[in-house]
Formats: sequence, C-alpha cells, structure tokens
Amino acid sequence: MSWLVTGGAGYIGAHVVTAMRSVGQDVVVLDDLSTGDTSRLPGVEVVVGSVLDPGLVRQALAAHDVQGIVHIAAKKQVAESVERPLYYYEQNVEGLRVLLDAATATGVESLVFSSSAAVYGSPDVDLVDEDTPCAPVNPYGTTKLVGERMIADVAAATGLRYANLRYFNVAGAGSPELADRGASNLVPMVFERLARRERPHIFGSDYDTADGTCIRDFVHVADIASAHVTAASALAEGATTALTANIGRGEGVSVQEMVQTIRRVTGTADLAWAEPAVSPRRAGDPARVVASAQRIERELGWRAQWGVEDMVRSAWEGWVHRDPSLRGIAS
Repeated sequence: MSWLVTGGAGYIGAHVVTAMRSVGQDVVVLDDLSTGDTSRLPGVEVVVGSVLDPGLVRQALAAHDVQGIVHIAAKKQVAESVERPLYYYEQNVEGLRVLLDAATATGVESLVFSSSAAVYGSPDVDLVDEDTPCAPVNPYGTTKLVGERMIADVAAATGLRYANLRYFNVAGAGSPELADRGASNLVPMVFERLARRERPHIFGSDYDTADGTCIRDFVHVADIASAHVTAASALAEGATTALTANIGRGEGVSVQEMVQTIRRVTGTADLAWAEPAVSPRRAGDPARVVASAQRIERELGWRAQWGVEDMVRSAWEGWVHRDPSLRGIAS
C-alpha cells in the first residue's frame, strides 16, 4: 500500500516517514519546504509543492497510486494564528479541502489527520478525554476542529476511513539528524536562548496553577510517529474506520518544571545567566491541557513509551550534533 505524507520533510513529518518506512510502508512525501528539509529523508521521493495546488496534489496521488494519506502539513503557531487568522484558515482548512477533494477523486481509502489538543481550548478538567467539549480559544485550534468535522462529513459521504490524532505537546528527537530545528516549540525555544548564553523566557507566571506557569502534556516525537504507524495500519486493515484519539502521556508538566529539566540536562542548572525570565502571556495560551490517552490504548493497543527526561536529552543531542561547541555551554 502506498502512502502520501504531506509535510513529511518537517520535524514531525520526517519522524513519521522514517517510522512508516521502518515497517515496510511505501511512502512518498508532498512538502512545500517552507519549514521542511529534504536532507531528513534520504532515499524518499519528495514532491515539492503545496496542498493548496489541486493539480499537483491529484497528480501526486495518481502517479504513485496512493491509497492512504497522512496529512501533517499545516501552520501551527498559536500566537501567529491570532495575528493572522485568515492565513491559517487558508493554509489549514482550504489546504485540507483541496486534499480531500483530490483524495475523493483518485479513490484514496484511508486518511490519518494530524489534529491537536488545541481543539479543546481551556478545558476545566484534570484529564482531557475525547468526549470533553471542544471550545478552541485560538484560530489554530479552530482550524483543526473544522478539519476534523470536514473529514467526518466526507467520510460519511464516501466511506473514507480516517483517524484524527489529537497531539498534545511534542518534543524530543528519534535521532540527532531529525531534531526540531525551529523555535516555535518550548524545548527548542529554550535551547536557542541557552545557545546564545541568554536567559530563557517563560510566557506568563500568573496562571491558576501550582507554580503559576502553564501545564502541558509533553509527548516524545518518536511516540507521535509510532501512533501514526499504528493508526495507518489499523485503517489499512479495516480494524478501525472512524477514530478520534488523543496522543499524549496523561501527565502534566509545568513550563517552569520543563525549563528546569532542560537546564539540568544542558548543565546550566546552577548558572545565574540561565535563570528564566518571565515575559507577558502569549495570546491564546490555555492554563492547563493534559491528555487522557485511554481510547487509543483501548482501541489500538498504543501507549506512549518515553518520558520527559528522554525527550529533553534526545532533543539536546540533536542540537549538539549540529553544533558540537554547545557541549561546553556550561563552562
């Protein structure tokens, strides 16, 4: 069975492609390379272009006899979505509409959709399960919820099998070469500051949490990748046809706690210049979002394997791999 992975040259996408190929899946990638890098994908065919290009998408699906799609390509920065909502609707909603139109026309049978915990907004529960009401508090989360509903509507009309995977906060690296090179997620944002011998930033310390900082459920990117492999296999085999599932660990970690773990791993825990500085809250950030991941374990037998320390150490190894001088950051 041939799979198209959109956004497959990006941080998460490359991990998914690598994991799918490791179990013998035939994979082709569609990526506009706005944040992706083909060097992450040796030996993988990459079609360069956007999911907004209907002709290109149809051609890629038909030329490779694609029967399943893993749709990862999207814009994902919460603050940017607040500032540029129409851009996010264009990229995330219209991009998915074009993809679904092409998939329907070419007979694609299965779709794994990269959704997000952002669909829940600011839930007033200790653990968020899939029945928790969805009330996104930023345009990014809204685009993901609209995407889920669009997929369900298309599936009802066509018989498309689908799995909506609601990621929580992704971190770590499956190998140094695949580490997150951006600076939009917490861990690389802190690494970037420390690499410049500057204080990391914590956005808001007055939330209604134990230490005043946001609480998140951090999940290793290798676990995210294995969840995609599990979901794709279940769809291909007909073991599931309409799944919406959280992908997390069910353990809340505050931003302050995560920053301190990063400092410990990087050897900067006792250095005054590495003490975090508090900046104003970012627009659209909820106080606490922690997953219940029981549904995907119950239905597909999947559960996260890696802990927070694993995430930080593997991510830091990726940064040191690119810049060996960082080994001396604490000196």
